[in-house]
Amino acid sequence: MTSPISQITTEENVTLITLDNIPSNTSDIARIFRAIGESGVNIDMISQTSPYKGSINISFSLQDEDVFTVLKTLKAFKADYENLRIDINSNNVKISLFGEGMRTTPGTAAKTMELLAQNDIEIQLITTSEVDISYLISASDKDKAIKCFKEYFNI
Repeated sequence: MTSPISQITTEENVTLITLDNIPSNTSDIARIFRAIGESGVNIDMISQTSPYKGSINISFSLQDEDVFTVLKTLKAFKADYENLRIDINSNNVKISLFGEGMRTTPGTAAKTMELLAQNDIEIQLITTSEVDISYLISASDKDKAIKCFKEYFNI
């Protein structure tokens, strides 16, 4: 059987920012991301929770070097959203697993999560597509994660 995963890539020096208690309003979300873009910062992984009592949480990743620019940009929104909380988690790495075989191999995401769990690697953020699973994990777990994926999927 062919492995569903054929390639592993990494991106170092990644920070995770989580915005808690944003109104569940697409216009507000767009305003926040427009402001970040206008500040010259490129963001990567984005994850949003389901609305709960009119609010959502959004997490996104960016390069460590852009944290202060984004924080300066986000401070402007504190006045608009009095309950907004900004959490910052730096010193992470993004590991992306790619493979066309994921389209037709049920359980691939579950297996990769099991491998991380078996190696005591905490997941900060997950994003997926039909052929890609990206995990944001602590930089200190990078080598261990890559090793377990390479061994299991024979990459």
